[in-house]
Amino acid sequence: MTTTVIERKWHTTAEVADMLGFGLSKTKMLVLTGEIRSVKVGRNRRILPAWVDEYVQQVTADAERWAS
Repeated sequence: MTTTVIERKWHTTAEVADMLGFGLSKTKMLVLTGEIRSVKVGRNRRILPAWVDEYVQQVTADAERWAS
């Protein structure tokens, strides 16, 4: 019998907060201000892994500009 592992396609706000090392309140604020993109599915807010990467790239690019 073959077992198929399905990778998660979405993250919750709490999972993203944990990944980034931020508090839940800060992460929710980043989502509400649009700094981290998200979609609402029913009553739940979900974030694609690519959108987390996009946020990290933007923050590091901003930091590099200020360091120059």
